[in-house]
Amino acid sequence: MTNPKSNGVRTGPTLIAVVGLLTCLSVAAADPSGNADTKRRYQRESAACMKMRVDDRSDCLSEASTRRAATLPSRAEEARDILTRNALKRCEPLSEPDRSDCVSRTQGQGTTSGSVAAGGIYRELVTREVGVVAVTPAPAASTATIPPK
Repeated sequence: MTNPKSNGVRTGPTLIAVVGLLTCLSVAAADPSGNADTKRRYQRESAACMKMRVDDRSDCLSEASTRRAATLPSRAEEARDILTRNALKRCEPLSEPDRSDCVSRTQGQGTTSGSVAAGGIYRELVTREVGVVAVTPAPAASTATIPPK
């Protein structure tokens, strides 16, 4: 039998669905990135790492951090800018002309081979310089004398 005021609609399941939807929306608003579970898992893993021996701890923390970073969202255009900036920073400690060659390779000049899966990307830029080569003369041959006995 239905309630005469409900017009034949069952309010119990509908009310539960609405409350559930509002709860999900409030959770999403509290953590818009959706990484609450990832953060909790990282905290549990890093706490477990802290109980390990010092030798194993840094590897464990590094792996936990890498797993967490892999779940974080990133926008492709931001990542490309960051990667380019980091690649150019690696050229800064070099002295000239090595620095300018490094920047040229980073900007795509030269040849590229290899892959990350194979262990690394090899970039090569051949620069030919034409000029006078300074040749130092070989030392004159000396004659050694052996003293008599």
